[in-house]
Amino acid sequence: MTVVASVSPLTARRRLGAALRMLRDQHALTTEEVGAHLNCHNSKVSRIENAKRACTKKDFDGLMELFGVEEPRLSELKALMIKGRQRVPPWWYAFNDVISANYEEFLAYEAEAVECYEFQPLLIPGPLQTSDYARAVTGTGFTALGPDQVDSLVEVRMKRQQRLREDEPLVIDAVVTEAALHLLVGGVRVMREQLRHLIDVSRLENVRFRVIPFRAGEKGASTGAFLLFASGRDVEAEVAFIESAENTTAYQDNPLTLKRLNRLFRNLSDAALSEDDSRELIESIEKELILNE
Repeated sequence: MTVVASVSPLTARRRLGAALRMLRDQHALTTEEVGAHLNCHNSKVSRIENAKRACTKKDFDGLMELFGVEEPRLSELKALMIKGRQRVPPWWYAFNDVISANYEEFLAYEAEAVECYEFQPLLIPGPLQTSDYARAVTGTGFTALGPDQVDSLVEVRMKRQQRLREDEPLVIDAVVTEAALHLLVGGVRVMREQLRHLIDVSRLENVRFRVIPFRAGEKGASTGAFLLFASGRDVEAEVAFIESAENTTAYQDNPLTLKRLNRLFRNLSDAALSEDDSRELIESIEKELILNE
């Protein structure tokens, strides 16, 4: 019970959903069969198992009866059900007027993650951006945003960075191509500040930042940005977000997709420079910008 009290509603829903899916598998039941027992559509069962919706007490009681769950496991799962139904507005609730449903889902998983792995072919990862750099890239592409919307989204990005400096900070393992360091986002001044900021933030114990140099050739040739979240240290990611051409992120939890993305990230990491060599490259590029001003 104490452990449940310390987790968020989203984490509780995810743990309960995983437990329910395992119980269903153990009983060799389909979502259709479980839905028939609960007198609901199988999509509702899937959404509960995938933490897309909270489990009601009525549905919970029906599931426990169907699966024959007894104490003490029954009390453990009930505590998760109760916690998962709590309505605690997250910090990004204040930005609902500019946050899309996809972005809200992304922020929820980021808030719960222990570790993340991010690959960016052309841009600096969001948690490592300066406010001026973030402002320059926000709103570009297909979506036309007004100044107030851009300001709000930049504020969201800056608040996301607070996780890097918490008592139990988010661990980020970021890999970018050398092109991301040369792309002159926001002009020379903004880019120089961004490169200096990268050098500073990359020295944090919970930040690992590496660069795939141009000379890596096809080993570093991957055009799509993606980010993986893991709920524990030194475990493979359980959730992925893949960026599209429309600057939106698509949620992925398909086991095969996750396996491929975890492998792709390892391959890209192998093509990258060490952390120290990456910092040296950043410093050399910043010096070039100084000379070209």
